[in-house]
Amino acid sequence: MNVKRTIGMYETFDRGGAPTRSTHYCAGCGHGILHKLITEALVEMGIQDRVIMVNPIGCAVFGYYYWDVGSIGAAHGRAPAMATALARTLPEAIVISYQGDGDLAAIGFNCAFQAASRGERMVTFLVNNATYGMTGGQTSPTSLLGQRTVTSPRGRDAADEGYPLHVCEVFNQLRAPVYLARCSVADTSRIIRAKKAIRRALTIQREGRGYALVEFLSPCPTTTGGDSMAAARFMIEEVEKEFPLGVLRDTADQAAPARARAAAPPLDDFFRGSFRGMHAPRADPSVRERRLLFAGSGGQGILSLGLCVAEAGSHAGRFTTWYPSYGPEQRGGSASCSLVLAGIPVGSPAVDHPDVLVCMTRPMLDRLLETVQPGGMLFCDTAILDARAPSRTDIRTIALPATDLADANGLPRAANTAILAALLYTGATGLPADAIINARDGALLNKPTLIDKNRLVFEASMAWCREHLK
Repeated sequence: MNVKRTIGMYETFDRGGAPTRSTHYCAGCGHGILHKLITEALVEMGIQDRVIMVNPIGCAVFGYYYWDVGSIGAAHGRAPAMATALARTLPEAIVISYQGDGDLAAIGFNCAFQAASRGERMVTFLVNNATYGMTGGQTSPTSLLGQRTVTSPRGRDAADEGYPLHVCEVFNQLRAPVYLARCSVADTSRIIRAKKAIRRALTIQREGRGYALVEFLSPCPTTTGGDSMAAARFMIEEVEKEFPLGVLRDTADQAAPARARAAAPPLDDFFRGSFRGMHAPRADPSVRERRLLFAGSGGQGILSLGLCVAEAGSHAGRFTTWYPSYGPEQRGGSASCSLVLAGIPVGSPAVDHPDVLVCMTRPMLDRLLETVQPGGMLFCDTAILDARAPSRTDIRTIALPATDLADANGLPRAANTAILAALLYTGATGLPADAIINARDGALLNKPTLIDKNRLVFEASMAWCREHLK
């Protein structure tokens, strides 16, 4: 007897460490059927080498052991975000998001909904078994009313768990999708129709005509109870009443192939156009890594100051990271940013123990002073010291009248510019003067009337440093 080998899959599945032809799916599970249908369609259509399959959490999380295609994992519910990035950056790829109902219809619903609303060039295969299969059979968004699950032992009650979510019908309200269909793999005739829907969705992707979603009602004997036949009957007799099969929309033939997206703007157009003349990082292991932390409150220009130094680092060819943190208030809330400057790629943008701490408020100074590395530097405005001087004797403290210098030169809110000058004068950043000055002026390209005033504050601060600092 000749047994047809499943094409499109690997010769052996090595998930357990030893070659096998057995999957990890339970007997009677619909995932195995779908894997066979999808991979056969890919090979028959000659597109297998163009496909990237995105797998999030779910029963099919180990699908990459079976499909002989490009595969990439995604966080729970975030496959559409990953698929969007792939489709936009790899125009020749055919991108498939393969998700379960607990993954797409629950934690990942908005992610999938927005991808469909944008008409991303991808196909979503939604496997709906009306339960959370992988984690033990809890109620999912598509569980039926009255269906008993681990978390609804008396049956799903609309008053407590709401009504079943109809993903295809919800997506059908959107303008962008070109193909929406619901199929089943509960028996042979339904499987044949399911394969036609798979081929249709993949054809749409091959031609680049837009977003497609195919939902598959899939038996789950383990969580619905009974044997494989009973699980299939449950799909046909109960689940299909709630989720009717059929094609809800097919407008792909009227849709023009997706136009090529505009190229991303060059890096020197980002951050308000202040990266003028920026150079790519240059590896130089002799450059000591410097970790800086800027802290204060919203409205003081803390984030702008850190970003300006980050841009100066880019001008100087350093490997640079800038990591902001701020509260919800536009003014007055806490604000901080960490900055790493290095001669080799930066491993982490987080700065827990800075070499340089810049503080513009007393509460942030009290909180962060002890985090500074011994031998490090502290920069602060004398206005926040009152009668209490910083208690650390193993660090160098630069306290300058930043607010007074800014106010005396007609720009009261430019105390951050005064601090920038002190950073340059003391060499705290290890960056050359021209890089810092270019970044200073570049940060104000959209506010040209402030450039000259900021220069005055900067020069006044430099003069103060020359007079008071050795």
